[in-house]
Amino acid sequence: MPRLLLTGANGFVGKILTQRLRDAGYHVIALSSSEPQPGHGADEHLGCDIRDAQALAQAVAQARPSHVVHLAAVSHVPTSFMDPLGTWQTNVMGSMHLLEAIRLHAPQAFVLFSSSSEVYGAAFKSGQAVDEHTLCQPLNPYAASKVAAESAFAEYFRQGIKGVIARPFNHIGAQQSPDFVTASFARQIALIEAGQQEPVLKVGNLEAARDFLDVQDVCSAYIELLKLADSDKDYPRRINIASGRSLKISQVLEQLLALSKADIQVAQDPERLRPSDIPMAVGNSTALTQSTGWQPQIPLQQTLQELLDYWRAQV
Repeated sequence: MPRLLLTGANGFVGKILTQRLRDAGYHVIALSSSEPQPGHGADEHLGCDIRDAQALAQAVAQARPSHVVHLAAVSHVPTSFMDPLGTWQTNVMGSMHLLEAIRLHAPQAFVLFSSSSEVYGAAFKSGQAVDEHTLCQPLNPYAASKVAAESAFAEYFRQGIKGVIARPFNHIGAQQSPDFVTASFARQIALIEAGQQEPVLKVGNLEAARDFLDVQDVCSAYIELLKLADSDKDYPRRINIASGRSLKISQVLEQLLALSKADIQVAQDPERLRPSDIPMAVGNSTALTQSTGWQPQIPLQQTLQELLDYWRAQV
């Protein structure tokens, strides 16, 4: 059975991906800096902060992975503005520490690095769907740190480490932090329905359009990309995970509001407006489809229903 080391295992995607990987036949070794929640589901758990090079090297040596999925990151853009140094220490140096640990203790492992569509930044202003050949023009510390980390992975790939860099677009679903837009909407609706918030939903920029994916579809893409480890064909080293469609945040909000019987007003909150927002972001995932056959399967309406039901249960 292949042994897979998963960093960031306690995060939004990590918890969901753990079960998906086990279902796909992997022995999952979950690595995170915090204690796993009850019922996490991994086969093994290792506690480690990826900013600690020595501890991470010991963890990789102990795990003996045949595959690695690197999710651990500071991924909240406003947080990256407030703490750019911490963001770079985690996202760049943490990635460097992992790569060195793999080089020394698991050089045959296949590595999947989860980057971000945020790396394209100002390139989105063209209004066209970006592909992997589009020049990266990051507009925030988080995106810049991911570009730097990608460069580190590319260098280790050049030296012989096997792997691929994934650039997922906006993925949403149950269990996501309310720091992110759709989860914030769903949580506020649930609070209003429960009488715990006045019937006013606070929003940021509703005109921005994004390429939304269900987190389960993103996990499916990761699993398909891991299969490239056994491929004898050439494959792209950087691969978008995208639906190829953009939807205004206002349209997503309308769909969520339609799932509630509560009478809710919408009010813009200046504190929720991002300084470097871009009007539209959409990705071209032809390379992924050609390399693996992956295509998104879950309709947005289903994703939003599950998200709202999750927050109703939490509230």
